[in-house]
Amino acid sequence: MDLTDATALVTGANRGIGRAITERLAQRPLRLVLAAVRDPAKFEPIAGRAEVRPVALDLGSPESIDAGLEAIDLAGVDLLVNNAGQLSAGLLEDQELDAIYSMLQVNLNAVVHLTYRVLPHMLSRGRGTVLNNASISGYAFFPAASTYSASKAGVVGFSESLRRELDGTGVNVLHAVTPGVDTEMLDETEAIYERHLDTSAWTRVKPEEWAEKVLESVEADRHIVGPGGRVAFAKLASRGPAQVLDFVMSRAFSRQPRT
Repeated sequence: MDLTDATALVTGANRGIGRAITERLAQRPLRLVLAAVRDPAKFEPIAGRAEVRPVALDLGSPESIDAGLEAIDLAGVDLLVNNAGQLSAGLLEDQELDAIYSMLQVNLNAVVHLTYRVLPHMLSRGRGTVLNNASISGYAFFPAASTYSASKAGVVGFSESLRRELDGTGVNVLHAVTPGVDTEMLDETEAIYERHLDTSAWTRVKPEEWAEKVLESVEADRHIVGPGGRVAFAKLASRGPAQVLDFVMSRAFSRQPRT
């Protein structure tokens, strides 16, 4: 996709991967980057070639999404980056039910909702790209990640099915199989998982490096951004016999807290 004079809408643009993607987009020849956040007043300005404009968008419910989109010119969005995410993890019986519902709303329902609202405008122009933030958890189903894996597997399924549905329309859909990116969310993830899993071998990718890789894939019209590194082996193993991952997890996972 040629991003020259394009308009991008990025959710979760205030921190982590979303912030890094927004910063990288600002350095490209876009016309406008809409940085979707809950509170625009707290958004730290980003300078670059493209204008970066914070917009209020709460993904917590269908009603809050539609209310936020009323103030956004959806007809002008060329690139939709469904990046925002939440985490609920640990043993299923230990998770808060409200937190699970909230995560499913933000991680999956909001992705479908926003794409549903933006897609007709892209189709009318015969041009556009939808980028969805998935995860290695959407492929390799680790214990202590049942609900998070469900949300990200949903994103993978939605992305791949819709991509094939849109073949020949000029609109591309790709999803990013996010590895361990060095963000606050990864810190939260590791703090939860390390109670039951050995996380000592986890690797961390800089947000800026991952954002650049993602945007290069957008520009090249790819349909998937692979994680690379050790995480790529987990993705590969997920497509093989289940016994492979079963064997690895039987040695790495403990229902009893490790500490």
